[in-house]
Amino acid sequence: MSSMIEVKNVSKTFGKGGSENKVLTDAGFEVKKGEFVSLMGASGSGKSTLLYLIGGLDREFEGNILIDSEDITKMSERKLSQLRLEKIGFVFQFYNLVQNLNVEDNILLPLTVKGKKRSELEPELKEILEITGLTEKRKAMPAELSGGQQQRVAVARAVLGNPEILLADEATGNLDSVSGTEIMNLFKKLNEKKGITILQVTHSADCAAYGNRTINIENGRIV
Repeated sequence: MSSMIEVKNVSKTFGKGGSENKVLTDAGFEVKKGEFVSLMGASGSGKSTLLYLIGGLDREFEGNILIDSEDITKMSERKLSQLRLEKIGFVFQFYNLVQNLNVEDNILLPLTVKGKKRSELEPELKEILEITGLTEKRKAMPAELSGGQQQRVAVARAVLGNPEILLADEATGNLDSVSGTEIMNLFKKLNEKKGITILQVTHSADCAAYGNRTINIENGRIV
């Protein structure tokens, strides 16, 4: 299998001039195409920071990160934005839904904003609603949904458009155990049925166990 994510000697420091805080030190690992990998560590270990660097949400770091063999450290802002749009979906701890839009409009929002026609997205929308178990909730508003259902909307939004990579940051951190299990089973299904490469950040051994393998991080270092 080819590498989908390569992290090479990545270091990250916050602050300047005597108040520096090094959160990552020479981090390195790779994720193969089609893998479901858990990046596990305690709060403050640097795992979320590393995920944001991989997703191109923060570009201030040392080292190199390659997405599908392309070095994002050498990309223009425009090309990196295009890469994120085409290849990467994000799921965060907080759902970030637009409260005055219904389920299907929240799912469609990122792609319709970027000029895609709703009519051409309808077949894929129907499929992703079925996969996420939201078909009967497609017209519901966020306030009418449980936390687990709202996170499923966020997952559906992230994978509409068939990204090759899904990056998840503590996706179950705001949920009860039952809803958390539903989200992890959904990740497993997306990985197995759609072949999406998943890298999730978690502090939970139970959540980490859903992945094919676990990479541990302590105090900014891969161990």
